[in-house]
Amino acid sequence: MRIGLFGGSFDPPHIGHAIVAQYALERLELGRVLFVPAARPPHKRERRLAPAEVRAEMVGAMIAGDPACSVDDMELRREGPSYTVDTLRGLVRLHPSDDLVLLLGADQFGEFHTWREPVAIERLAEIAVLDRGGGPAAGPAVNVRHTRVGVPRIEVSSSEIRARVAAEKSIRYLVPAPVLEIIEREGLYRASAHAGREMRGNRGPC
Repeated sequence: MRIGLFGGSFDPPHIGHAIVAQYALERLELGRVLFVPAARPPHKRERRLAPAEVRAEMVGAMIAGDPACSVDDMELRREGPSYTVDTLRGLVRLHPSDDLVLLLGADQFGEFHTWREPVAIERLAEIAVLDRGGGPAAGPAVNVRHTRVGVPRIEVSSSEIRARVAAEKSIRYLVPAPVLEIIEREGLYRASAHAGREMRGNRGPC
């Protein structure tokens, strides 16, 4: 089976993530897509994230009922930064007879050469770059074997959603209804809640 690996902070997951996953399933002929929330993304250390278990719950709520998608909490159970190469090695051990396909956005692909052990990543998985159109996609500073997959350009981002919540604006339709319920239940992304997390974070490491 061909298994797509869709990693990210998912803070929060939104309709763009779901749509891209569906197109990747079809156009790459994948049997499954694994959503892998990162506990501590190495490239986002400057921003405090929503709790890892809540982000995983939101992803699970977004894809509930879709047998072709599932959540893998491997990175949440592992200590330290969430490096893709470590995740791939773990998945190879769990799925030795399957082919792994790493799904990357064009911006991620442009920075691929800065990732930990990019040569090992290329050896462990096929790399598929999700090309949302709107101009030529960026490429890394080194040659990397990859496949480009055309997907719709959805003008929604997690940062925009967080900003709208902080400004007390509606995010209805930008995230699936079950995700919205979790955001509201947990009081995520509100300006006051963010300030509280920052104060708690100053007392020690997360």
